[in-house]
Amino acid sequence: MKILVTGGTGFTGSRLIPLLLKNGFQVRAFARPTSDRSPLSALEVEWTTGDLSNAESLTAALRGADALVNLASLGFGHAESILRSAKEAGVRRGIFIGTTAIFTQLNASSKAIRLAAEEAIRASGLDYTILRPTMIYGGPRDRNMWRLIRFLRYSPGIPIFGDGESLQQPIFVDDVAQAVLLVLQNKNAVGKSYNIAGKDPLTYNQVIDAAASALGKRVWKLHLPYMPVVRSLQFAERMKLRLPVKAEQVLRLNEDKSFAYEEAQKDFGFTPRSFEEGIGLEAENLKRKVFRSPHNADGG
Repeated sequence: MKILVTGGTGFTGSRLIPLLLKNGFQVRAFARPTSDRSPLSALEVEWTTGDLSNAESLTAALRGADALVNLASLGFGHAESILRSAKEAGVRRGIFIGTTAIFTQLNASSKAIRLAAEEAIRASGLDYTILRPTMIYGGPRDRNMWRLIRFLRYSPGIPIFGDGESLQQPIFVDDVAQAVLLVLQNKNAVGKSYNIAGKDPLTYNQVIDAAASALGKRVWKLHLPYMPVVRSLQFAERMKLRLPVKAEQVLRLNEDKSFAYEEAQKDFGFTPRSFEEGIGLEAENLKRKVFRSPHNADGG
């Protein structure tokens, strides 16, 4: 079975493609000409280049494929074009990675685009499955937990905007890849949408404690009222100042983000690992990188 993967050079794609190959699938990867393929260079991947905004190149890439796995973000307005290309190429099966961020109560700029993309997928007539992961973590290309453990490794404390009691449920990247594989292997998932998340929800305070414990240390948590921080960040954003954190990120941190995944468990055997296990693996990865590069604390 030949799978066309969009977004294959990204964080999740770099873990999914080896898994697909290991399980007997043929993989054709659709990537921009400038994409870094080096993490996958040793694998038997058929490469095709183009851009999601160019329907002709995507249609050509899809010809001869049995299924599409779209890891590329649905937040940039390309869904309709992707669906048309799949139909023109005669591809019936499509797996699309969305996000649980569509459930935010905030007026996020990409929310409407993502919701419209999901509606288009459901109306497309394809044998679709939509997987909505929570925040994905699990390695140096993870822009969230990797930054957190790098900070905690060298800092005795951490500021927390708010009380830290909002629920989080990050998902390890390999569990996202495994979910895609299971969906490809299971017809029960056709025509359905699933939220997928880590094993159990934790408060943000517990996330910090678990990450610190994985590093073998304790950290001091300084809780700050978050709305003054949000207002200051919003002002800075209006002034076009670039800061390491955005107002929306602070607001999202204070939203509950816990999601049940029983339907995924029932339909295709989704069984994610706990955050403690996942962050333990990430912390070990960080320690190995620091050990190999003693003069570069970031392992670069």
